[in-house]
Amino acid sequence: MLENFHKSYFYIDKKPIFETLKNLFGEMKQFYKSKSLLRLSFLFIVLFSVISVVNSCKDDDDDEEFTDHIVQFESKIIPGGTTPPPAPIMLYKTVVTQVGTSQNTIFDSPGLIWTSGEFFVNSSQSQLNLAANATLPNADSELIVSIYIDGEVAKSDTVTGAGVKSAAVAHSFLEL
Repeated sequence: MLENFHKSYFYIDKKPIFETLKNLFGEMKQFYKSKSLLRLSFLFIVLFSVISVVNSCKDDDDDEEFTDHIVQFESKIIPGGTTPPPAPIMLYKTVVTQVGTSQNTIFDSPGLIWTSGEFFVNSSQSQLNLAANATLPNADSELIVSIYIDGEVAKSDTVTGAGVKSAAVAHSFLEL
């Protein structure tokens, strides 16, 4: 009698469970074959695309446009010593300027001061470079190169000594 009780107590009718699972899988199969899954997938793709475009446009900084600046390159020689050099001596060997990718080289420029004069540069050009080398007459002589932007010194470099000396500066409008 205990065996019959044990068999009937732990007996599970598997037929309704398998019927339910079979019906569930049949409905899922029918849903996947139907056009509603295609429509639902298309809706998710469109929604994802719209969210991506809106999110990428949110990060755009349209207010940051390129602006024009007044730029001037300048190089000075301070001869030092007690006696100034004779006037006709060519002190500058070369002066090289570069705005963006446009480079200009001046050879054997006379005088103690060389300047480019003021000109407009759009900040889209990004890079400004100035290099000069000159023959300095005394040990306490100085070669100073400077880039002026909107009337203020943006970059400057000074070299001291006698003989042929070189100085260079660079400025980028895109510095982070």
